[in-house]
Amino acid sequence: MTARSIPADRLPLRHLPADRRTLPELLKLRAGRKGEEPLFSDRRNHYTGRQALNAASTRAGALAAAGVKKGDRVALLCTNRIEFLDIVLGCAWLGAVVVPINTASRGMQLQHILVNSGARLLVVESDLTGLLAEVDIGATALETAWLVQGSEPARSLALRTLALPAPGEPCEAADIGPGDTMAILYTSGTSGPSKGVICPHAQFFWWGIHTAGKLGVSASDVLYTCLPMFHTNALNTFFQALVSDARMVVDTRFSASRFFQSLVDTRATVTYLLGAMVPILLSRPESPAEKQHETRIALGPGVPEQYHGAFLERCGIRLLDGFGSTETNYVLGRGIEEQRNGCMGRLADGFQARVVDANDEALPDGEVGELLLRAEEPYAFAQGYFGMPEKTVEAWRNLWFHTGDRVVRDADGYYRFVDRLKDMIRRRGENISSCEVEEALLAHGAVKTAAVYAVESELAEEEVMATIVLREGAAVGFEDLIRHCERRLPYFAVPRFLQFADSIPTTENGKIKKYELRDQGIGPDTWDREKAGCQLERS
Repeated sequence: MTARSIPADRLPLRHLPADRRTLPELLKLRAGRKGEEPLFSDRRNHYTGRQALNAASTRAGALAAAGVKKGDRVALLCTNRIEFLDIVLGCAWLGAVVVPINTASRGMQLQHILVNSGARLLVVESDLTGLLAEVDIGATALETAWLVQGSEPARSLALRTLALPAPGEPCEAADIGPGDTMAILYTSGTSGPSKGVICPHAQFFWWGIHTAGKLGVSASDVLYTCLPMFHTNALNTFFQALVSDARMVVDTRFSASRFFQSLVDTRATVTYLLGAMVPILLSRPESPAEKQHETRIALGPGVPEQYHGAFLERCGIRLLDGFGSTETNYVLGRGIEEQRNGCMGRLADGFQARVVDANDEALPDGEVGELLLRAEEPYAFAQGYFGMPEKTVEAWRNLWFHTGDRVVRDADGYYRFVDRLKDMIRRRGENISSCEVEEALLAHGAVKTAAVYAVESELAEEEVMATIVLREGAAVGFEDLIRHCERRLPYFAVPRFLQFADSIPTTENGKIKKYELRDQGIGPDTWDREKAGCQLERS
């Protein structure tokens, strides 16, 4: 098979009237067009278009019976399974707001999300109830938890706990518009606590339209993802399936040893990868499944240039690059035929971009500056950060979204990534706030000061490193610090590299000079968790 893109104008729903760019309307349209055709599968349970429509109205009925109303937030802590989709569909149908939570969240981060969102209902998979052990439930608005039965029994929770109710009586879809909030997605920012991105219905519609067009998705396609549905990428995949009459298949998590066999088993034609996943797959011994699948293309944002050709030659799958974020959309990158490996891509139709200096003044081509973005279609971008008006104003100042990424635009319109403005670390497809890792380290009684920053990774992204100054007379081992962090941080945010120092370089104002630490990098006295054989509970 050859990869091809589809002009946005040729997609069936590209010109859908604005008031129908909501999830309930898309479900109705899908049920009317392809009601008996497969839409979604978690490899154990399956929905046709009509069954998904019914699941939305009946799950909304159960939520309404429990007192959930339009605008209420419903927290969702669950792996990729059909119950996850049920809650997303039911909330959208009712006009409630789903708050999917990263299943690696714990400690301070999980506490912050539950407090900030103001959710009164938590839907949680039984296997994940242990994550709530260090959460002060009394400081949240939570009143009830619904348990999704997993493979392990649930741990006791400090709030009223019920089994996930059966679907309720079907109810009419709420009166909602394209600008109404569908989800709040928490993403680690460049500094400070995680921010809840307010994502309207139409933003997901446009995610589906733009991504499906660039990937060339059609009704005959099977879209396979093992990326988590609590992130934009996999939720976007569901909307691609909706607007293109395609089918989506999910697995619980990425497995390098089983990935290609999963493509074979699901008969996938399109799949989804993150930057570090490709070198991981290429590092493994070749397998017959690499040639037996039917997959023609993978969405692979952030895959370094040198891996594109090797991946295509080895397994026959072309990698489509591009740029988007939870706050924006698929704004940079076009079809595979216009791709230039090593570049973020050209600006997609329907969006505007600027490269600017510190005063938001536009820079000429060839000069490095911050990437600013704007959408031409209403509600194609997020609406701000939930409960953080000052962060919203900062990010959307001058009516442009400030990405925090430093880029350069070439004369022919291709954008190239240079670096990040602030201290965000990108590891294994996850954004990590260095501030949150520092807070976790400082919670240890032996730690006086900690600076957390990115160092180069052999897997094309970044690793987390910390330089630590201990309190006078205190002593602690590196592994003890790792165990301390494990209880407070997502597994992917636990530092790999640690080193002790007598002092940390600062400016005259007392701010840590992280650029000096990054420049020093890994030294002879740096402790490497992986080389030391210090395994995390989940690595």
